[in-house]
Amino acid sequence: MNEKPMLEIRHYSKSYAEGKKAADDVSLTVEAGDIYGFIGHNGAGKSTTIRAVVGVLDFTEGDILIDGHSVKDDPMACKRITAYIPDNPDLYENLTGIQYLNFIADVFGIGAAEREERIKKYADLFEITEALGNLISSYSHGMKQKVAIISALIHDPKLLVLDEPFVGLDPKATFQLKGVMHEMCEKGTAVFFSTHVLDVAEKLCNKVAIIRKGRIIAAGTMEELTAGHSLEEAFLEADR
Repeated sequence: MNEKPMLEIRHYSKSYAEGKKAADDVSLTVEAGDIYGFIGHNGAGKSTTIRAVVGVLDFTEGDILIDGHSVKDDPMACKRITAYIPDNPDLYENLTGIQYLNFIADVFGIGAAEREERIKKYADLFEITEALGNLISSYSHGMKQKVAIISALIHDPKLLVLDEPFVGLDPKATFQLKGVMHEMCEKGTAVFFSTHVLDVAEKLCNKVAIIRKGRIIAAGTMEELTAGHSLEEAFLEADR
């Protein structure tokens, strides 16, 4: 087990031009092997925080460390071991699925045998193998989401960050993705994902943080937060 937290957010804040804080003094720690749920209403600050974690959004207040590396000071070291699946994947639509996956494998320097094995494994799992030769522009939202998921898994990341990952996936693909998340955590990967689907978070996560109006209002293990109640009840109580 890694001694350093896989993800550590330290007093992170993000303000926009009008002065409103989208994230206000956010701190949390995700260890290797955690499936950590980040829950809150739409507009609570989940996506803002996630985009800062993966280096898409600049910030000045606080710091974010991935496996001990600062996102601000050593972004390349962070990106080498992180994978990000946004809520609305923006893929290169003039490529075929397999061309896109090979492009991502090239970016991360994945050898031919490894990439072939991983692409086959996950394309078969998500039942998209036969469509990989088609242009991404012809894909449905769910198919694009599946390609984005496969592209995130190609380099075997230490930290998997997902923003509302189950939106747009069919029930079988949702089930398979949950299985992949468990499989990765069993070998030491950390998973940090946002959702507003509380029953999914309750069944999937060992830890959870609740964010409201940019501030963390509760965080801990699932047992600590629920204390014999459902996550929905705990969320509604914390959100009062």
